[in-house]
Amino acid sequence: MATSCEGCRNTDASSFSIPFTMAFQPILDMSAGRIWGYEALVRGVAGQGAYEVLSQVTDKNRYAFDQACRVKAIELAAASIGNNDAKLSINFMPNAVYEPRACIRATLETAARTHFDPSRLMFEFTENERMSDVDHVTNIVNEYRRMGFTTALDDFGAGYAGLSLLSRFQTDLIKLDMELLRGIESSHVKQAIVRGLAGIAAELNIVLLAEGIETAEELAVLRALGIKLFQGYFFAKPKLESFVSMGEMARAA
Repeated sequence: MATSCEGCRNTDASSFSIPFTMAFQPILDMSAGRIWGYEALVRGVAGQGAYEVLSQVTDKNRYAFDQACRVKAIELAAASIGNNDAKLSINFMPNAVYEPRACIRATLETAARTHFDPSRLMFEFTENERMSDVDHVTNIVNEYRRMGFTTALDDFGAGYAGLSLLSRFQTDLIKLDMELLRGIESSHVKQAIVRGLAGIAAELNIVLLAEGIETAEELAVLRALGIKLFQGYFFAKPKLESFVSMGEMARAA
């Protein structure tokens, strides 16, 4: 196994002009009535949006940024959601992972140091631009699954994250893009597409997660189509360095 690479020596992400932290948005299992997990979303420490932070990422600091995000997310989660089985979903950049087993070391060391069970980690990636090396991404997904992590393909149905990728490799979860779901209650076409995807996912033993839910009507239709995991503003907005509980969401409703 490789122990170092050129990427491990690139610029320290702490040099960012906008220091970053994490906000957390709950993922709900509506069939069980519980919080299934939380997605860690990068933010500036003063609440700046993800774009302002991500616009600072370059080829020189990409690896360091990816590593620092993982460490920060695990540290915050271990302090606040350490005593239940909720998953922690961390976005990662496929082109920041040079060799999966070597590049996971800092993640595992942080989990051990904070007593966070690494089997609760989910890694999700999105690729809104065409992948230059699908074989490399396939290797990452396969290695992460072998190491006991949950994997997810984000933004499915947007950009290039679609059926062509699914035919090359399969993640544990697929997150349906919000644009595919917006207004689904009045769109026979969208309902037919999601119904078809639900059938494909069931045959491949993949769980579907509907993200970006904003209305009760969207939720009702998607539940009728068999979707069980949900995420979106309808339930809770991302909370900076904190975790929304089921009780808080019930009170908000």
